[in-house]
Amino acid sequence: MTVCFTGHRRLEPENISEVARCLSDRIEDLCRGGEVDFRAGGALGFDTLAALCVLSAKEIYPNARLHLILPCKNQTRGWRDTDIEKYQYVLSAADTVTYVSETYTPYCMHVRNRALVDGADLCISYCNQATGGTAYTVSYAQSKGVEVENIYI
Repeated sequence: MTVCFTGHRRLEPENISEVARCLSDRIEDLCRGGEVDFRAGGALGFDTLAALCVLSAKEIYPNARLHLILPCKNQTRGWRDTDIEKYQYVLSAADTVTYVSETYTPYCMHVRNRALVDGADLCISYCNQATGGTAYTVSYAQSKGVEVENIYI
């Protein structure tokens, strides 16, 4: 099974622990069913939280794999040091890392979002808006027949 994640960069601080619990529970449920390839896009917020939850699950479920599909090599430009440290940890622990572009372009995020979805069986989202990159990715997944589970709290 292949599962992709999409969600907002900003999560409500009061909801982060509950979102992490929902993610961890769902990831473990999927891992108990067999081999799972998880795809994350490496952005701040939900993407990072999802990747960290997969890495935690990998300690118990060796059948889980984390594949990062990233927009560009300089994605962290302008990020805070603490966020870059988390990103570097996720990058070093991932099973594979793919960049859709060497450097930032106006379209690299869009290309990354489609690459996350293409070939996925399930899209786990955190979406509370009708517009923007997350809403687009959810809509794209639905148009491709990918099941979408929105865990927005």
